[in-house]
Amino acid sequence: MKQSTLIWTILMVAGGGFLLFQTIDKKSGRVYVRDVPVEAKSSVEGAEQAVEWTKEQVVPEAEKDQPGVRLGLSRTIGLWVAAFCTLAIFSFLYGDNPVYKFTESVFVGVSAGYAMVVAFWSEIIPNLFGKLFPVEAKDIFFLDIKDNEMNANLWYLIPLTMSVLLLLRLSPKGSWLARWPLAFFIGATAGIRLISYLEADFVGQLQNTIMPFVVFGADGSWQIVESLKNTIIIVGVVSCMVYFFFSIEHEGFVKYVSRLGVWFLMVTFGASFAYTVMGRIALLSGRLDFLFHNWLGIGL
Repeated sequence: MKQSTLIWTILMVAGGGFLLFQTIDKKSGRVYVRDVPVEAKSSVEGAEQAVEWTKEQVVPEAEKDQPGVRLGLSRTIGLWVAAFCTLAIFSFLYGDNPVYKFTESVFVGVSAGYAMVVAFWSEIIPNLFGKLFPVEAKDIFFLDIKDNEMNANLWYLIPLTMSVLLLLRLSPKGSWLARWPLAFFIGATAGIRLISYLEADFVGQLQNTIMPFVVFGADGSWQIVESLKNTIIIVGVVSCMVYFFFSIEHEGFVKYVSRLGVWFLMVTFGASFAYTVMGRIALLSGRLDFLFHNWLGIGL
């Protein structure tokens, strides 16, 4: 056994033993709930029918001995499943293992299934079925369709046909038919994004770069900070553009300007990478807070 494998094995066994001791000793990993009555009245004018039910409200562990507080079995099981999945994902630090692969597959499958169900009920039913068969959609799925929209809109047969052609990609003989809707989808998306990128990035960058090198205040004083900021922005944009301009040789003065552009690019990439890392650190902090606070009951 390699030395690194032995060290990781000892750490994981020690960590597992600590978690087991913590769970048994402090009786952590339990969720306590209290039944709270809920009453709702119909919003229809003239209707006085009221519906009552109860819902579970999670209470702190310190209130577990109060009257009406009981152990929430389903929430406790969910807490342990969430903790197991979190530790299984963290086990990738030890190396690629079956537990990590199982959890990864569960996460991908659940995410895909959830996205498919949401798209079916939020897109296909109201925007396709509701347009082609408004009467049936209103009776079966209780869609809010106005009286002047009860006639079928046959234009929606086009996206229905293209959707069916996309599914033919799964057929070995008819997969070539899926290229037509796929080409339309990519072309339309590229055209829409081109306009948005031109307006938001290209034109916006030009507008934000047109600024004076020297800035004076309302009283005629020289604004040093604003002037320095404008100078850095203008020099950075021009030097980066020179770096990507390959129609001339990068020699002499152009060489030094392009090198300056490289420095600006590296600073930009570094800032973007640091921003991404900080976002991941925030996610890690959230999972550690869940494990130690919600699961083990250890205050951080």
